[in-house]
Amino acid sequence: MLSARSLFREIVDHDDSFQLFCSIAASGETQGGWENGRIAALVPDAMRDLAPKITRHGADEDKHGRIFNALLRKRGLQPVPVPPETDYTMLLERRGIGLAHDKLRREQALSEEDIVVYLAHSRVTEQRAAAQMDMLVRYFGDHPELGRAIHMISNDEANHLAYCHEELLRLARAGHGRTIQRVLRESALAEIDVYREVSLAVMAHMGRLLNWSAPKAAALAVGIRAAYAYERFSGWHRMVDLRMPQRRDALGGAPVTAAEFA
Repeated sequence: MLSARSLFREIVDHDDSFQLFCSIAASGETQGGWENGRIAALVPDAMRDLAPKITRHGADEDKHGRIFNALLRKRGLQPVPVPPETDYTMLLERRGIGLAHDKLRREQALSEEDIVVYLAHSRVTEQRAAAQMDMLVRYFGDHPELGRAIHMISNDEANHLAYCHEELLRLARAGHGRTIQRVLRESALAEIDVYREVSLAVMAHMGRLLNWSAPKAAALAVGIRAAYAYERFSGWHRMVDLRMPQRRDALGGAPVTAAEFA
């Protein structure tokens, strides 16, 4: 029977597909680490209190990149180039979502609105990341090779999502509510489009590596498009609501290291 659990197990159990999966994940996390590091360096003076949390956010994502690369090394594998059509971060930037990399490369302070845009964009993408990691914890939380890494990353992603909720609510009270709601909606609708395209591209690559039959590949594509239709119709609302999280000040301390994955 075709299920998400059996699909991911097939990907994890095959070296070539596992290599591509970890390479895509490591690349995205490393890119996120760089982005957060630059944003922390360019925070406007009026928001300097956010810099340590943004720095920790970036440090966590750098750590996740190292973890995925370490998982590859444990199998004797090297990272492979990420196909452009599977590069979630790059495709979001092309849609104008988040802060443009050319702006982050300058040595010019960001504006308060830039920080609002960063947090709203992060709230949307961290919703996706947290949901994906919750799923992987359910399927592989007790896996001898992956379990510890998945639990660590999942906990970090839950912290990142809580941080975005809390800081956006604070900024909404400070008068940024209209901008936050506008950017959240724009980001969510663009993200679900990009996620569909990336999912289709990733599954196409996996199908070639794993020699999936045409009916199996077609069934997976139908499932991805059906999930997209639901999100486009109403599911996107879960990506734009804001509520005070149970985890308060989730990024208020030092990053949790992962020496075993260094």
